Order: sequence, then structure tokens, then C-alpha cells
Amino acid sequence: MHDLDVLRDLAIITGLAIPIVALAHRVRLPPLVAFLLTGVVIGPSGAGLIPDPEAVSALSEIGVVLLLFAIGLEFSLSVVLRWGRSVLVAGGAQAGGMIALVAGAGAASGVPLGRALFYGFLAAMSSTAVVTRAYADRGELDTPPGRESVSILLFQDLCVVPFMLLVPLLAGRGDAAGTGLWLRVLGGLAVVGALVVGGRAVVRWTLDRVVLVRDRELFTLCIGFFAVATALVTAGVGFSLAIGAFLAGLIISDSEYGLQALSDVLPFRALFSGVFFTSIGMLLDVPLVLGQPILAIGAALALIAVKALVTTGAVMLRGRSLDVGLTTGLSLAQVGEFAFVLAAAGLPLGLFADDHYQLFLSVAALSMMATPFLVATARPIADALVRRLPGQRRTAADAAPADAAHGHAVIVGYGVAGRYLTRMLRAAGITVVVVDQNLELVRQAREDGVLAVFGDGTRHAVLESVAAARSRIIVYAVSSPVDERRGAAAAHEVAPAARVVVRTRYVRSIDDLMRQGATDVVVEEFEASLELFARALRSFEIPAARIAHELDAVRSEHYALLRGAAAPDLKLDTLKHLGIHDALELVEVEEGAAAAGESARTLDLRRRTGAIQVAVVRRGTPIYRRDDAFRYEVGDTAVLVGDREALDAAAGLFRGAGG
Repeated sequence: MHDLDVLRDLAIITGLAIPIVALAHRVRLPPLVAFLLTGVVIGPSGAGLIPDPEAVSALSEIGVVLLLFAIGLEFSLSVVLRWGRSVLVAGGAQAGGMIALVAGAGAASGVPLGRALFYGFLAAMSSTAVVTRAYADRGELDTPPGRESVSILLFQDLCVVPFMLLVPLLAGRGDAAGTGLWLRVLGGLAVVGALVVGGRAVVRWTLDRVVLVRDRELFTLCIGFFAVATALVTAGVGFSLAIGAFLAGLIISDSEYGLQALSDVLPFRALFSGVFFTSIGMLLDVPLVLGQPILAIGAALALIAVKALVTTGAVMLRGRSLDVGLTTGLSLAQVGEFAFVLAAAGLPLGLFADDHYQLFLSVAALSMMATPFLVATARPIADALVRRLPGQRRTAADAAPADAAHGHAVIVGYGVAGRYLTRMLRAAGITVVVVDQNLELVRQAREDGVLAVFGDGTRHAVLESVAAARSRIIVYAVSSPVDERRGAAAAHEVAPAARVVVRTRYVRSIDDLMRQGATDVVVEEFEASLELFARALRSFEIPAARIAHELDAVRSEHYALLRGAAAPDLKLDTLKHLGIHDALELVEVEEGAAAAGESARTLDLRRRTGAIQVAVVRRGTPIYRRDDAFRYEVGDTAVLVGDREALDAAAGLFRGAGG
């Protein structure tokens, strides 16, 4: 029956969350706030549909693990290791400052020193889950405030172990004191270090062999195992589950498989992290807030203000500007989920006075609910303040990274067709990003100098990671009808402004792919027929422009002519009868040509050859007007008209043989 109770609670949470999240979207509220409000509605202080929040604690723990695992996948272990100064300086200053400030204020008010320090521990912790989710929803994890926030949160998570070990000491229990405490801390850090060093080799070696099986379910199982196993190991040595999951994500993200792993985890993260945020909303004591609104709301506002100021100072202490410090400070101005763990440990030891525990839960829930709004308004507030203070300027190090790609081409599949297309696009000066699920092809693309990622190009997360929304064209050069359909639909949703071109082998797939969102469908067999058609037309001396026009016409009607769904109406012989099929010539000025260094007048083209110059194209710009100062340069392209004999004579003046 216990299992059925958990399923019932899960059904209640997800069922009520659907309309509340939908309403939040309509009024432009973050989904995170909607989940928190869902918890308030169904919790003990609301409708009481789930009277015991602990009943969903296991599901909420899974949510934290998956959330932090996904956040780790969005970073890189090598990058995070470079944040050492930020973690130690900013994180240490923030935690130490909050503990000292709260403990000092408590001691001055007559609170016993042990209890005052305990309150400082609780106030120092910020919510890794809430903050990282808020930044991820806004796509700002890799901004300077996002990196500073994650660095400080990482330090706070590392502090959970010593804080937990010190709680009995603060309560006057001496059995946890002495050398044993520090041995446990050092042992835990040693295990974490071993995970970081050994995990990279183990993960890469394992996944290199798993992907050879070409089984997506097996790949997802391995990814999930690494996340859960690492979380359990860190929890076993006294750290939190979340920090283990975060480390697992960092380790996998340093391999070629991070992108695909992220796309596999996101659907599960959305469900279970929603359960976690809902469970936080259940902690809000509505009667307390309504009965003593000044106390509850005032305490929450005071906490937010003090914590924002302390964090701002900590970030500026390590050399960041005021706007980055203030943005980070407002983002971290809440009580964290690991403070609940500390509170649960301190409650039976008498470290809470009177009804302070219920007040703590309400203040924590209110501060968490305010976080999405604080994150959204932090940057405008910081920018407004910086403008009012002339001495403050944003440094280059504080600037947000520029968009990595814009107007590029995304090629899904690096087989023969994808490889040749990539070469031609790069030769034309177009930036290309390749996505493929075959690790060997990804590595081959990288050896060819192409930016390539391992992942399923039919997944939204993978397309978003390669900036598909800012691309000019997305091409699916894959061999699976299922992937063709899924890819066309996903690309159309992620990048509605981009052209979506799908290569297929099957004529019957054309209409379906167009309905899914493809703007162009290339059928291999039909394209071969069109090439034969073009070569046949050239033999009848039909101009190249006219041939291209007719081919485009056949393609624009989705090969209806070749499929027998349209009557031919080509009328190609008209041009031949007009006698102008070869009246135009484009000639490039070559090194050593007679025209090089001459003007149109001194060259006297029309008298010497009978051809007429219409324009000259120089570095992509057409020049129509005659100017005595103009001189032909090597690389110019002259646009000439005339009969065949005149064009041949004129071409000789522009070629290296000297005419």
C-alpha cells in the first residue's frame, strides 16, 4: 500500500501542476513558481491533499539528483576546475560573512552562542536547485553572474559535511569532537577527488564501448547509473546526493557524450524536479504567515536584503564589478534545501528556540518562491545602479559571452552526403556545425576541422545546444525514416525561421515530411533524374540559367512532374529559336591579361571585338557606370553580351594568355 500511496501523491502533484503551470505560462510566470504554488495548494496548510510532505521526500530527492546532474552536464569539469579562486574566495567570504553576521547579531540579542552559530549555518546556505533551475530556464548559466552563483553554491554544498559534523558540538554534545571529525572530512574529500580523477577515465572507457552497440536505451541506462551511483558514493561519505550528481554531470560533460546525455535526462528532470519544488511549497505554513504576516514576511525580506549584501561583497572581493556582484547577491538571497537537512539534524538536539522551526520553514519557503523574480530583476536593478554610480564600470571579464554562432548551417549526419555537403559549404565560407550519433564520424569531422558534437539531432536539447534557432539552414542527411520525421518536427519547433532540408530515399515520405515542418525534401532517386534532365538540356544548348529555373520549378512543386502528378509545361525551345541562348558571358580578369590595368575606354572592347560590357563585379559588388578612373584588376569579373564570335574574342582580352 505504501507504494500505491506514493503513486497517488505523484498523480495529485502532476495532475494539479498541469493547469497551474499552464496558467503560469499565460501570465508569464516561471514554471518554478507554479510548482511552488502547487505545493502550497495541496500541502498541509492548503487543501491537505498530501498531509505529510515527507511522503514525497524520496521523489523530491530524485528530483534534486537529476536537476544537479543536468546542470553538471551543461558545464565542463575542466571549466569548473578553473573556478577554484571563485569557489574558495567568493564562496568562503559569503559563507563566513553570513555565519559571522547572524551569529554576532544572535549573540548580541542574548541567544546562546551555539544556537546563534547554528542559525548562521542555516542562513549561509542557498538553494542550488532553485537558483540553477532559474538560471537554466533563462539560458544564463554561462553568464558571469551564473558562473559566480554556481561557484558559491558549490562551496556551500562542500560545507554541508563539516556543518553536519559540527551540529552536535553546537548543541553541547562532545562525542563528535576531536580528530575524528577532521578525519571524516578529509576522508570524504579524498573520495570526491578519487571520483573526479578516476571517473573521467572510467566513464569514457565505458561509453566508448556502449555506443558501439547503437542502442539508445543502453546508453541512457549507463548515464542514469553513473548519476545515481556517484550521488550515492558522495552521500555515503557525508556529502550530499546533489553534489555527487553534479560531479557525475561534470565528468560526463567532458567527454563527447555530454550533449546526448543531457537530452536523455531532461524529460525525467522536468518531472522529478517539479516534485521537488512542489514539496518545498508544502513547507509554507500558511496559518503562520496569515496570523503573523509582519513577522514572517519581514523576516524573509530581512534575510533577502542581508544575504544579498553579503554575497555582493563576497563577489566583489574576488575582483568582480558591482553589477555582477549585485546580480549574484540577489540570485543567492534565499535559504537552501540543504538548510532543511541541517534543521532536521538540529531540531531534536534543541537548537531551535520555541516556534523558531516553523518560522524558519516559512521564511525558507517564501525566500525560495521569491528567487525566480529576484533572478529576473537582478540584472536590471544592477544595471540601473551602475548607471547612477559613475565610478562603476563593467569590465571585459564581466561581459556575457557572445553568441557562438549565428547564420550558420547545422548538418545532422556526417555520412557520405553530409560530409560532401559540409565540404562544399565550408568552401563557400559558410560556418557548419555537424551533429551525429556515430562517435567515429564525430571524431572524423573534428579531424577534418569541422565543429562536431555527439548527439541525437532529432532532440530539442541537442538542437538548442548547437544554436539551431540562430542557424540559416538545418539539413538532415540521415538514413532513418523515423529520424527524418522526428528531425523535421523538432527543427521546425526549435528554429521556425530556418530552412529545414531533409534527404530521403522514399517518395511516399515527401508529403509527410512537409507536414512535419520540412521546407525542402530531397529525394535521392528524383535528384539523379533531375541531373540527367539538366545534362540533356545542355546538349540542346539551353542556357544554364533557364535550366536552373526549370529544375527549381520541379522541386518547388515537390517533384509533382516526376511523380506523375503534374503535366509538363517547359517550353524550353523558345530561347533556342530566339538565338540568345549563348549571348551572355562572365569572364574573370586573370594575371597577365591584356585588360589588367586598362580602363573600358582604353581597352576599346566594342570596336576590337564587337562585344558589349554590361557591368564589372568587384569583390561581390557590381559596377555599372563608366568612369575614366576605373581600371580592371585581377579577380574582377566582366559581364559581357554579344554573339558567340564576339564573346570568344573579348574573353581573350581578359585571360592570362594576353588575348
